[in-house]
Amino acid sequence: MEALAAAHDAAVQMIDTSVVRVHQHGACIAGNREQHMGHLRGGLTSKVHAIVDANGLPVRLGVTLGEAHDNRLCPLLLAGLRPRTMVLADRGYDADWIRAFVNQQGAWANIPPKLNRKEPICFSPHLYRARNLVERFFNKIKQCRRIASRYDKLAANYLAFIKLASISLWLRTYESAP
Repeated sequence: MEALAAAHDAAVQMIDTSVVRVHQHGACIAGNREQHMGHLRGGLTSKVHAIVDANGLPVRLGVTLGEAHDNRLCPLLLAGLRPRTMVLADRGYDADWIRAFVNQQGAWANIPPKLNRKEPICFSPHLYRARNLVERFFNKIKQCRRIASRYDKLAANYLAFIKLASISLWLRTYESAP
């Protein structure tokens, strides 16, 4: 998947997360926290982090505990942005350190400000409308039952299957291209 994503120039990238419930048979391993299974009200969960391009195709993926904050994998996922890339994210990513990290790479973060933000920031609601592509990506990969509910005991196996489903999305795009 990294080779497919690296060959594609992504001038616009969107980041978001989605929570996935862990099936009872996937949760029966000692040391769940090392396998990125966290406790929430509904039981054990994992959180899938994704960056997609302007076509809704995945660029980078990661998995954390279900209760982890959305911005936990930002340094890892946003590393290696190309200059003049626009990053779209929701309010959960509105932090000065994220904006600084994106700006250090020559990119621009279009993130709506949190309601408690003191100083005004530059934000374009018109450009922000395209961010729904990351939500569509999660809907597409969750059509696969094995991703919608985590049955895998090991986090590496679960992430590998998410990447496999992502590769099929990339291949469908290349297959339909003229």
